[in-house]
Amino acid sequence: MTTLIRKVWESVSSRKGSNTESTSSSSSSSSLATSSTACLGAFDRVPTDLLMQIVRLVGPKEAAKLSAVCKAWRCLVSDNELWIFFLQNQKKQEEPHWDSFLFSETHLRSGYPLQPFWSQMPQLSFMAIYGQREQVPGSVIIDGGSGYCKFGWSKYACPSGRSATFLEFGNVESPMYSRLRHFFVTIYSRMQVKPSSQPVVLSIPICHYDDTESAKASRRQLKEAIYKVLFDINVPAVCAINQATLALFAARRTSGIVVNIGFQVTSIVPILNGKVMRKVGVEIMGLGALKLTGFLRELMQQNNIGFESLYTVRTLKENLCYVAADYEAELSKNTQASFEATGEGWFTLSKERFQTGEILFQPRLAGVRTMGLHQAVALCMDHCHSAELTDDDAWFKTVVLSGGSACLPGLAGRLEKELHGLLPPSVSKGITVIPPPYGADTAWFGAKLISNVSTFPGPWCMTRKQFRQKSKAKLMW
Repeated sequence: MTTLIRKVWESVSSRKGSNTESTSSSSSSSSLATSSTACLGAFDRVPTDLLMQIVRLVGPKEAAKLSAVCKAWRCLVSDNELWIFFLQNQKKQEEPHWDSFLFSETHLRSGYPLQPFWSQMPQLSFMAIYGQREQVPGSVIIDGGSGYCKFGWSKYACPSGRSATFLEFGNVESPMYSRLRHFFVTIYSRMQVKPSSQPVVLSIPICHYDDTESAKASRRQLKEAIYKVLFDINVPAVCAINQATLALFAARRTSGIVVNIGFQVTSIVPILNGKVMRKVGVEIMGLGALKLTGFLRELMQQNNIGFESLYTVRTLKENLCYVAADYEAELSKNTQASFEATGEGWFTLSKERFQTGEILFQPRLAGVRTMGLHQAVALCMDHCHSAELTDDDAWFKTVVLSGGSACLPGLAGRLEKELHGLLPPSVSKGITVIPPPYGADTAWFGAKLISNVSTFPGPWCMTRKQFRQKSKAKLMW
């Protein structure tokens, strides 16, 4: 490659006084071949498509060097298709799937307020984006969770560790500041990194759901406590976003309804252009992952299936349970299946496998007095439809599932089926339910998209100075 670049320099510099630079900046191969045939020195006679193949082989770093040779070479190597090829073929673990990359660079690069796709696409230079992403410092990602916390570095392929969530960390009777400080110091200690070394992206569980003044005050108090703690331990910049929004980003959407099955409750969150529509209403079901696990435990006890711990029951739920498309029809089928739990041997379940998830749609089976999941989502959609926030109702017809228990096989299909049966055709037409894109780590991966976008941390993070000035105090969570 060194020889090739030297040859390029020599071939161009030998054309003293010649008018070699093309006036065209078109990136298409045909236009380039016409406008720069006399501009590439010794490479003038090489067909443009062959030359592009050579540039692809030498790689992005050497291609970037060629752009400094002359205008013709810059025109050649700045071709968007060339850099799309480089981006698609990167082998680094931290690089997301191409569709996720394209979503983040066309929807998330400007921060809040989110800019629509069509306003971003014409001005994108993938060569510039490649270079900017190489300079992104990376960040610590902490997904607060409602049951347990996931943490890791944004350059990792997945979270590197788990702990208790900050909402339940330490002594719950201690002041919030003390608990939060203990929590964050513990996370950084486990990661063996200094807080001052990189920004942090923090996922916040949906809490204080209402649009009332008291709920707003509670959210503001929690937000300010989190920022204060992180800046007090010298974190350089902080991005705090609610879990539902991050789950939506992980599904490559900016608008929709997120159904987050949390540890104790399930929240149905309408989001428009990345912002939670609290005025429309966040629906809450008093039934979460803990109740699902507890109900499976009750079923196992009723059928004299012994176990040593609730952890074993949760493991069985995660590996054997599913949601039936038709509950009544499933009761007459042979659904027996077995799983070996570490340290406890084999367990065989039958109807318990689908009866556990059925309480999401029929909570009365578990003695819970609340609406079913399909009813709560339908109610949220009805509110969105009535609010007439946009000219097009399509924004709320994508439902994204989030949370570990939302990974139950069959849940997305069953919910979509129930919604089509419950809502009028004018509302139900076009409804799509998407399973958790990255399983229990969906919100963490949403944060990873933000952490690796080419403009990070600028438009997404708050610095200590900005926090003091309250210039970005209304982040969307």
